[in-house]
Amino acid sequence: MTRTYDDGLGEVADVVERARRAGPELADAGRERRARLLETMAAHLDRSRVELVATAAAETALAPDVLDAEVTRTADQLRMFADVVREGSYLEATVDSAPAGDVLRWLRPLGPVAVFGASNFPFAYGVAGGDTASALAAGCPVVAKEHPSHPRTCRAVLTALRTAAEEAGFSPDVIGMVSGFEAGGQLVTHPAVTAVGFTGSVGGGRALFDLCAARPEPIPFYGELGSVNPAVVLPHAARTPDAVLEPLVTSMLTRGGQVCTKAGLIFLPDDADQLADQLRQRMADAPHPVLLNESITAAYLAGTAQRAALDGVEVRCGDGAAAGDDARGPVAPVLLATTVAGLLADANAELRQECFGPYAVLVRYRSVAELRTALAALPSSLVAGVYATDDDLPDARDVLPVLVDRAGRVVWNQPTSGLRVGWATQHGGGYPASTAAGTTSVGATAIRRWLRPSALQNWPAALLPAELRDAVGGAEPGLPVRRDGQLHLPEAV
Repeated sequence: MTRTYDDGLGEVADVVERARRAGPELADAGRERRARLLETMAAHLDRSRVELVATAAAETALAPDVLDAEVTRTADQLRMFADVVREGSYLEATVDSAPAGDVLRWLRPLGPVAVFGASNFPFAYGVAGGDTASALAAGCPVVAKEHPSHPRTCRAVLTALRTAAEEAGFSPDVIGMVSGFEAGGQLVTHPAVTAVGFTGSVGGGRALFDLCAARPEPIPFYGELGSVNPAVVLPHAARTPDAVLEPLVTSMLTRGGQVCTKAGLIFLPDDADQLADQLRQRMADAPHPVLLNESITAAYLAGTAQRAALDGVEVRCGDGAAAGDDARGPVAPVLLATTVAGLLADANAELRQECFGPYAVLVRYRSVAELRTALAALPSSLVAGVYATDDDLPDARDVLPVLVDRAGRVVWNQPTSGLRVGWATQHGGGYPASTAAGTTSVGATAIRRWLRPSALQNWPAALLPAELRDAVGGAEPGLPVRRDGQLHLPEAV
């Protein structure tokens, strides 16, 4: 049995029930109160910054300055969703006038949702991360699953969020947490849980996805499972390697290659020897990172060794071995090389799958037509990069449709590993990058995952939900409304 804590961590049934009871107040609070809740949570993360960074640094081996920046990103993300809630267009409020009574359509919160955070971003993809921020903004209480890689960090963040909820006038049970391997399965199959957000491995995510689908009443599973993320260097850019070297290295080695947007496949023209050698040298000179946990280290060592032994694969740098026999010791960066034929060989399927850590594969192509064939055969990715000069524009135009089809975001001459959090952010894609290609897990429109459409016909204004009262002249700040097909925006203050 799992011990029950007064701080929101306890038995699955108990925590979910408390979230269910807290749900109506959160859903009916109105946009302004929910916005203030998110801002108060952001403020409490800022106040707890020193403790949070120290705790996470001890548990993850990530540098304190990296973690401090991540706390800032997480707090800013909460504040961004406060702006999203106040602005109101996420509700898609729509009115059709008719003599028999108006029809009002809007998006309403689903109810309690489950959130499974990631090992590599203990704050931005953790208990207070994007899934939690967007769900609370939508009006859904959250039950998080404590991550075994950083449990003390999870609990410190949970305490900050629950304290903030009480300060903002809400039940602290708008956010709770459960712990333990079995709790994950129990959480996604609990009848009161209405949707799941997940960031993690293909194996773990797929198991939970299947549980969600097998429920008597299936629920949405928004999973980010794995992404190989191709980076394409076009022929003219390859002849000026200094211009593209830094964004490529950053794409491969940010956080020791432990980011979901790491460029795992680097496509180079067959004659790009100088750039290939520079990339090899930068990988060889790179620091040997300590990976996030023992299971990630073991998977990295086994995965790089297995890939290095494949037919048609050359080891350009590193053997992946950990220092000594310590499963938590530093690992060597690994750079492999192959051809398009080697990449696409049936026996080399592992090359087309994500390998977490400081690892990448150089893939040599002989023509842009061969490059297109290779890109079209890859699994979907979160992001793809194109590195080019103005002279490469015709070739870039040729490969862009393939990249747009296979990746949720395509960047031009910038690292794939950067992700700006805002209104235009798209962080998703086809499977296995995402289990829901029509959504994003980061950015303003992530809120859409936790909402469902509903309509009211001929109802009196006094009985409308708080969010809809603006549509008929209520007292809340102005709400964008589409009335009889015409979009009406609130007047600027």
